[in-house]
Amino acid sequence: MGTAKPVTDEERERVRQLHAEGKGRNEIAEILGRGGRTISTIAKSLGLSFSRAAEVQQATEIRKADLADRRAALAQRLQDVAERELEKVNAPHTYFDWGGKDHDFDTYDAPEPTPSDKRALLGVVATAVDRSLKLAPPEQDTEGLAAVDAWLKGMMGGT
Repeated sequence: MGTAKPVTDEERERVRQLHAEGKGRNEIAEILGRGGRTISTIAKSLGLSFSRAAEVQQATEIRKADLADRRAALAQRLQDVAERELEKVNAPHTYFDWGGKDHDFDTYDAPEPTPSDKRALLGVVATAVDRSLKLAPPEQDTEGLAAVDAWLKGMMGGT
């Protein structure tokens, strides 16, 4: 087994400089021709750390913020769906039928959807609003939520 090469003051200063430049332990070891363990020991004696915990935490916070923005955008789209489908509940509705012995395609306009179709539309509205609220909950608006919930239940026949 060979003898260890002593660490010089110049090497210690160089480790400090390279660390200040943002170089990592392995990169410094390669530049100085030393082992990573030696560089870690030098850095520790100088009060330096190669821990990236702060960088990882910052990246995590940025990712969380990006996801929150995406959830808010999705909540907005779901709210748009709810509003669009709600407009259909009392609007004229076109029905179609494909069938009969000649496989005819027929359409007819009704002044509004049938009760079962209204129920289906309100189910879509309720689901879209519910998911939107879960993605982007309102701030301290429990009275408004209760009113919307009661209104939707009333429109759906109490279910």
